[in-house]
Amino acid sequence: MPTHAPTTTPTPTAARVPAAEPPPAPEPAPAPAPTSLRERRRAVATQEILDAAERHITEHGPAALSLRAVARSLGMTVQALYHYYPRRHALVTELIARTYDDLAAAVRAAIDSAGDDPAVPRLVVAAEGYRRWAVAHPERFQLLYGTPLRDYAAPADGPTTLAMRRISAIFQRELFGEFTAAQLAAADTPALTPSFRAQLEQLPPDLRDLPAPATALLLSAWGHMHGLVVLEVFGHTSFIGDHQAEVFRMAMRNMLEDIHRRIPDTSAAEEPPKPS
Repeated sequence: MPTHAPTTTPTPTAARVPAAEPPPAPEPAPAPAPTSLRERRRAVATQEILDAAERHITEHGPAALSLRAVARSLGMTVQALYHYYPRRHALVTELIARTYDDLAAAVRAAIDSAGDDPAVPRLVVAAEGYRRWAVAHPERFQLLYGTPLRDYAAPADGPTTLAMRRISAIFQRELFGEFTAAQLAAADTPALTPSFRAQLEQLPPDLRDLPAPATALLLSAWGHMHGLVVLEVFGHTSFIGDHQAEVFRMAMRNMLEDIHRRIPDTSAAEEPPKPS
């Protein structure tokens, strides 16, 4: 008998229990309604306007941005441009949000390309991605952090604020991702004044979720990193020549070591306070 032959007697056909019916397949999700020709044309035109505005900023600086100049570069009348951006304010808001997103994408790409190389901490890699983008796009960086544009104020909790928070979240994760809330709360920082603590309580939820000492450290680290980048973009460190990247990496390493040295290990953070 072949070894693969069944060793039990098959159940007679009449006594066989019919197999259960398979459950019906789920209904496919309805396909999204196709956009109309008018919507597609508007999306294309909006993209062209944003691209033209970015080129204008690159060539002439953020302060020279105007709807009339953008319309002229596209061969449009300013009245036609008003159908897409009725005010310069709306165009600037979208440009700033888009620039923040491009900067965040550059930082994430730097982190992803670095892999898990322990030789360079991920926070340093993120900072270097931030610096490289700023140096390569000085005019767009100035749109974010240069002299405020006249007669422009970003909408409260609008797209520019949300885009800025996305960048902050990247650095917060890379700076504190390996620590617990208890460790961050026990960080060795100068005593915060009651008024400063009250101010921290009014921050957005993504920052307010951090213990106050960690928030103070994050703001200090951001100012240190960003300040060095601003000095370079505005030409104040050109005397260092080709060594600006080296100085920046050294500064970021030192900053990171100092911050992590202030955060106790898990056992120290969980140790109950000694009675006075």
